[in-house]
Order: sequence, then C-alpha cells, then structure tokens
Amino acid sequence: MTRVVALDPGRSKCGLLLANISTNTVLKAMVIPSAEVLDQLRAWMEDDQGENAQIADLVIGDGTSSTIWQQQLPTSLKVHVVDETGTTLRARERYWQLWPARGWKRLLPLGLRIPSGDLDAIAALVILEDYLDRPLQWPGPDPLKNGPSR
Repeated sequence: MTRVVALDPGRSKCGLLLANISTNTVLKAMVIPSAEVLDQLRAWMEDDQGENAQIADLVIGDGTSSTIWQQQLPTSLKVHVVDETGTTLRARERYWQLWPARGWKRLLPLGLRIPSGDLDAIAALVILEDYLDRPLQWPGPDPLKNGPSR
C-alpha cells in the first residue's frame, strides 16, 4: 500500500489529506490550524512505521506560504509542488460531486450552493488529483459535517 499526503498550505489553517494511491482512496482528511500540521504529519508517519505501508510522497500546492512550508517539511519525504490555481473553486465543485445536495438544495444552481465549512481538505484532494491525473474515491462521510477524521 502506497500512501501519499496532500497539503493545501495556508497561513492560519491548512487542508491535509492522506490517501492510499494503490486503491485510489482517501484515508484521512482534515482542516487544521497551521501550527498543528507538522505534528499531524509526524503522527501519520509514525503510524506507518509498524505497518507494511509508508508515506512515500507529499504533494503541496504552490500557493499561500508554500515556500515556507516546503522548508519545514521532513526531509524524509519526497515533495512535489503542484500549481494550485483555481483549486478553491474546483474544491467546491468536487465537494458537490462527492456529496450531492439533497432535498430542495439540489434545485439550486451549482454556483449558488455553498458548502457549510472550510474546503481546505477538499482543495488538498484536488491538488493530489491534479498531481496523479486521476480522481480519488472518498468512502467516508462528508468531512464538513462530521469534523476532522484523525
């Protein structure tokens, strides 16, 4: 099993996602304060030490404070920088693909639908999908309604 981390960097908060690229599935995703990202990343890396899987790569968007983040990341990870132009809008669209609107909300045009939370984890998904050039499955519940999956 090959695991990859995607990071949508930000100054105050970041989207962080762990995916199994062998099965094209999202394992964990969260929006967390920037100060907690490195600790969470280390925790995921430590979890992998006892398993037959390792985090092989980290894919990071080239936007807000990306250069600063790249300098702070563990040197054991191979870092890939991806153009993140337009990922926020594409994250909104991807959100509605993964969790379609229900009830009367499905009658609203896509441009008027607003997810009820931060899309940074979905933006990290879009960044990773751009890098892999294929869509991933997100088998879990809507992260905006259920909080972070740590």
